[in-house]
Amino acid sequence: MRDLGTALALVLVIEGILYALFPDGMKRIAARSVLVPPQALRAAGLFAACIGVLLVWLLRR
Repeated sequence: MRDLGTALALVLVIEGILYALFPDGMKRIAARSVLVPPQALRAAGLFAACIGVLLVWLLRR
């Protein structure tokens, strides 16, 4: 559970830095995401999750 909490905290740090450094760019990206079909967002999310699992597995072995 501690590792999961650390990972979630790092996600918040990275997102916070992006919004702090590039607020207009993040707004544009969010506005564009409304135009993307749900299937494409789902596929991209699944792909990102798989890459994340692979990276955790590689780093933890």
